[in-house]
Amino acid sequence: MKNCLKQKLPQKLATFATVALATAFSAISLGNQTSAATFEQKQVEQGKFIAVAQPFGANSHQLLIIEQKSNKRACWSESGTNPVIVDPLLLNFDFTGICGRSTDSNGYSMRMAGEDLGLDYILSIVERNGELLLVGKHRLDRKAPEVIIGRTGGISQGFMKIFLQPGWEFAKRMFNGKELGHVYLATNSPLGNTGSSDPSDLPPLPPRETSKFRDITNDVYASEIEKAVAMGFIAGFQDNTFRPQGFLTREQLVSMVIEGLGKLPGANITVPTQASGRPYQDVEAGRWSAAKIQWARDNNIVSGYPDGTFRPNKSVTRAELMAVQKKAAEFAKSLQGQPGVLVSNGSVTQFSDTEGHWAVALISEMSGYCQVASPLNERGNAFFPNSEARRNYAAAATLRMLNCVQQPITQNQ
Repeated sequence: MKNCLKQKLPQKLATFATVALATAFSAISLGNQTSAATFEQKQVEQGKFIAVAQPFGANSHQLLIIEQKSNKRACWSESGTNPVIVDPLLLNFDFTGICGRSTDSNGYSMRMAGEDLGLDYILSIVERNGELLLVGKHRLDRKAPEVIIGRTGGISQGFMKIFLQPGWEFAKRMFNGKELGHVYLATNSPLGNTGSSDPSDLPPLPPRETSKFRDITNDVYASEIEKAVAMGFIAGFQDNTFRPQGFLTREQLVSMVIEGLGKLPGANITVPTQASGRPYQDVEAGRWSAAKIQWARDNNIVSGYPDGTFRPNKSVTRAELMAVQKKAAEFAKSLQGQPGVLVSNGSVTQFSDTEGHWAVALISEMSGYCQVASPLNERGNAFFPNSEARRNYAAAATLRMLNCVQQPITQNQ
């Protein structure tokens, strides 16, 4: 189903572009009537934008820019390296008001040294030296300098992340103090002063750590995933993948946390191999996770729903993940003979999207507890409490919790 959606993305994006065309078209039309110097640019949070080489046709690519406009749902995910593969998650939900997308020159353009070049230069993606380059080319003058703006660092099937060259950044177009939907690829360098346009002269992309899992090399949680796997409370798959973007179910979370608690020094945890009965009405006694669910319930680490179900196959939300991490940390403290109260050992993060949420207090508490609660993909200040927890963050959060309960209580008491 997912592959089918991806195959239909060019058609879907065309439909999306039609819906958004009015705002973007008004901006470009305004440029035809007004000097380009009239436009200004607004600095933006870079982590909320991504440039993507979107495949279309047989062997061609076009530029797609995605913007994370709201903190309700993540608009894309990344995996792999050289190139980094992008999954445009906006296909999986109604992204209205959540994700912005620019698909052609009505929605984006290049700006250099404060000069809007959208009317003179067109952005295109070309293949050279085993990678894709995002370049600016003059619409009419073939002798005008070509500008290299970004690159993928390799070629693969599907959607690829474009890394902007040093000095380039995302920005928003402004007119008369009002922010427009138009996205700039901007630099302070003037045209003709951006270095060589020969791809062979480009500096190498920053090196990335290698991993035994071929799909986490570029993952922000790669190091913590490796440590979690080494501890033995979570594992990869036989095809040498970790599947960092996979969702974590409620029963998988229970299993991971119990296995993690068992790795603590001096822990003497005995989980029965067989449940004494149904721990919840929808969890059969013979289910692989039944004994662990029963043990976690009896030790106040997890709880079911008011209707008496546990829903073991349901994806865990990031807020639910924090609730279990807090209970597990409190239980771990009791194992050590300490009061089951968590003491903050760091600054508390003020998330922008948790106010009024049922888990706001515990999310805030866990942010100050070794940053067990942290922003989505460690960027920005949004937590996305209702989004599904993915394997990469679940592994990292559990590792942080286990490390934190072993630290002596000496700070911020």
